[in-house]
Amino acid sequence: METRIKTIFRAILLLVIAFNLTSCSDDDDEKVETVAFTSTTIHGTWQLTQWNGQELTGSVYCYIDFDRSYKTFKMYQNFDSMYARCITGSFSIEKDDYVGDVISGKYDFDNGAWNHDYIVTGFDNTTMTWTAKDDSSEVSVYQRCDEIPQDIISQARDEFSSTTTRSILPL
Repeated sequence: METRIKTIFRAILLLVIAFNLTSCSDDDDEKVETVAFTSTTIHGTWQLTQWNGQELTGSVYCYIDFDRSYKTFKMYQNFDSMYARCITGSFSIEKDDYVGDVISGKYDFDNGAWNHDYIVTGFDNTTMTWTAKDDSSEVSVYQRCDEIPQDIISQARDEFSSTTTRSILPL
């Protein structure tokens, strides 16, 4: 009788173990989709929504339109002017073994390089965070948007045609 109980107990134990092994699967785990940060995935229009922990509100704005084909950008901003300004240049993306994805840029018309190279984190094709590689307190959050508002583009075009000098935003 005792042998029979041990055999039943072992059979039940083996069934429980087999059930537990077959019921565990990766299908129940949440799948986190990662998107590689490349000139192709950054292509399009982005709006600066936060700068150094502060929401951009009111009339201050910055939009950047990245072109993957030529690795160029057009930035429409009014940080240093009451009117919209269009600033153009080129960008590059590299993988740094220690910090991850890094974006850097140069302004057209020999206006120099961006003030910082930026470590890009939190990129999910709709949002990205840039942190200055040499100053972790310099943080910008961008949100993908459909387009730059037409009134901003028109204002920048009008302002550019009425001036002969160009200054640059210290990115």
